[in-house]
Amino acid sequence: MPGPSRDLVERLYGTPPDRFVAVRDAAVAEARRAGDPATAREVAKLRRPTVAAWLVNLLAIRRPELVAGLVELAEALRSAQRDLRGPRLRELSAQRRAVVAALVAEARTLATGTEGAPPAGRLPLAEVEATLNAALADTEVAAQVRAGRLLRAASYAGFGEVPRPQLRLLTGGAGEPPEGGEPTGRAAAKGRTEGGGQPSRAGGTGRTARAGKADRAERAREADRAERAERAKRRRALERELARARADQERAEEELGSATTAERDAADTLTAVEAELAEVERRRAAAEQEVSRRKLARRTAERAVTAARRHTGEVEGAWETLLAEEGTAGTDDDTAD
Repeated sequence: MPGPSRDLVERLYGTPPDRFVAVRDAAVAEARRAGDPATAREVAKLRRPTVAAWLVNLLAIRRPELVAGLVELAEALRSAQRDLRGPRLRELSAQRRAVVAALVAEARTLATGTEGAPPAGRLPLAEVEATLNAALADTEVAAQVRAGRLLRAASYAGFGEVPRPQLRLLTGGAGEPPEGGEPTGRAAAKGRTEGGGQPSRAGGTGRTARAGKADRAERAREADRAERAERAKRRRALERELARARADQERAEEELGSATTAERDAADTLTAVEAELAEVERRRAAAEQEVSRRKLARRTAERAVTAARRHTGEVEGAWETLLAEEGTAGTDDDTAD
C-alpha cells in the first residue's frame, strides 16, 4: 500500500511542533495535486508531537548512531541485571548516566540550530531525559524512539527488569539405581538360589541395603543444605550489591536533576540577558542616530554663526568707514570757516 516516503516523515517529525500542522497540510495538498490520494490520507493521519517528543525525534533523525548506541546499552543493561552481575551493572549504570546526559545535551544543540524551535530556556529537557531512561528500560519505548516518530514523552518508575535469579532444583537421586541396594530380576533370583533361602543371610542383606539408602539420603540432605546456604549467601551479597547500585543511581539521578535545573536556570538567564542586550543595542542605534542629527544641527549652527560674524564684521567696517568719513567732513568745514 502506497504511503508517505521516509524522507517526508522525517521532514515532518523533524519540524518544530508549532510548524508541524502547516507542513503536514502542505504535504497533503501536494500529494493530492500529484494524484496520490492514498498518500494524502496517510499523511493527514500523522499527529503532531509534543516538544519533548520532537526533541527525541530530532536525535533519531539527525543522530541515529547515538540512538543506536543507546539501544545497545539497554540490551547490555538488561543482560547484566538478569545475570545479577554487580560490577558490570555498576559500570553500565555509570555509562548509562553519561550517555543520557550526552544525548540530552545533543538534543538541546540540535534544537538551538533549528529555525522555529522554542528558546533554549524553555526546552523540556527533563522530559527528554525521562524518555531516554524509559527507552533503556522498555524495549517498546526504545523501538518508538529509534523510529523517530514519538508523539509524547515517556517515563519509567523504576529501572530495568526485576532480577530473577536462576534456581536449580536438587533432586536427591530420584530415578537413579541405588548403589549396593537389593538386586532385582534374575540377580535376585540367583541370590535366593545360592543362599538356599537362609533367613540370616537375607536379613543381613536387607539391613545393609537400608543402611546404604539412609546414608545416601543423609548425604543428599547435607548437599541440599550446603547448596541452600550457598544460595542464601550469594543472594544476600547480591541484595547488598543491588542496594548500593540503586543508591548510587538515585544519587546520580539527583545530581543530574540538579544539574539540569541549574542548566535550565542558566539558559533562562542567558535568554533574559540576550533580550536585554537586544534592547540595549536598539537604544544604542537610536542614540547614534540622535547624535548624528545633533551633529548635523551643530554644524549648521556653526555655519550660521560664521556667516553672521562675517556679516557683523562687514557692517562694523561700513559703520567705521562712515564715521571716519563724517569726521573728515567736519574737519574740512572747520577749516573753511
